[in-house]
Amino acid sequence: MRALCIVAAGVAALLSPRPLAAQAPPPAADTGRAAVEFHGLVSTSYSYNLNLPATRTNQLRVFDVDDAEARLDLVELVVQRAATGPWGAGFRVDFTAGAVSRVVASRGLFRDSAGEGQDLDIHQAFVSVLVPLGSGLRVDAGKFITGLGYEVIEGYDGWNDNTSRSFLFGYAIPFTHTGLRASYTISPVVSAMVMVANGWDDVRDNNRGKTVHLQLALMPTSRLMVTLNGIAGPERDDDSHDYRDVLDVVATWKLTDHLALGFNGDWGREAAAAPGGGTAAWSGVAGYLRLTPRGPFAFSLRAETFQDRDGSRTGTAQTVNEITLTPEVRLGTSCVLRGDLRLDVSDHAVFEARNGSRTSQPTMSVNALYHF
Repeated sequence: MRALCIVAAGVAALLSPRPLAAQAPPPAADTGRAAVEFHGLVSTSYSYNLNLPATRTNQLRVFDVDDAEARLDLVELVVQRAATGPWGAGFRVDFTAGAVSRVVASRGLFRDSAGEGQDLDIHQAFVSVLVPLGSGLRVDAGKFITGLGYEVIEGYDGWNDNTSRSFLFGYAIPFTHTGLRASYTISPVVSAMVMVANGWDDVRDNNRGKTVHLQLALMPTSRLMVTLNGIAGPERDDDSHDYRDVLDVVATWKLTDHLALGFNGDWGREAAAAPGGGTAAWSGVAGYLRLTPRGPFAFSLRAETFQDRDGSRTGTAQTVNEITLTPEVRLGTSCVLRGDLRLDVSDHAVFEARNGSRTSQPTMSVNALYHF
């Protein structure tokens, strides 16, 4: 595993235009503008499915779909400059390559007309402007990662506690949006955001309707944060009337300096998407626990249940549950090694096995991640 980190560090070094340990130089005092920064991340992993599927594919997984195979998950290079001061402008662009890019690529950019994603992508590319209105109104225009969900697409400035992704991340919510969003801090406790976008994972819209996302973030204490999201809009090809709606709730609570809890709940529906033309519905909840004892070690636990009542999200009308344990060790300040012990269980035999199909899928994986 240490060798994986060394390889990841070497790839990051080749991509970095400056020494890995260096920080972006501070802006010149007389310009009033932030400096352009360069950051990056390299993630690689290996997964093993104890069901020994003949196709060597993990079912219902988001990124860790390949069984018994070493993968280059993601190579990311971020170029950005923060927007500062009244009418200050900035930007951010996330260039990515690897297996993750193939999954989250948006239609109209790096996903072809047949629906196949490419190993190259631009996860984010947007321009920001700070409008001098009240406490400051931030406006972003371009493509950005969705604000829904507890879990994220990994990047240099944030990754998940578990190596594998939840069913909620993969099937309940979108990955990215292209459009316009505005964020405003109402008070030290409350902030809000509104977005108008082409839709779910679409750079080029597939109908004449638009998707609207509203977000309200509450931070009553420095240790507790609750985020409420609502998103609605037509998402099917050439159909501007049948809406897809999702209510998303995320909460994080840091009980102590060494113990944190998380919660994510999603409730979604889509008109005319169920068999027979009815309204399809899906819902799920996930709970998270992270223990960080003193030293370089940490342990993360996730448990969730996801109900796809009509099979509109997973392809099968089912309820699927999972539990995941992720031990972690940090090697220095930039390298993280993680394991992933996971068990998926469905009320239908949807998981491929060597001799047929099963209702459960146990997997093990290891992940090395390097960031700068």
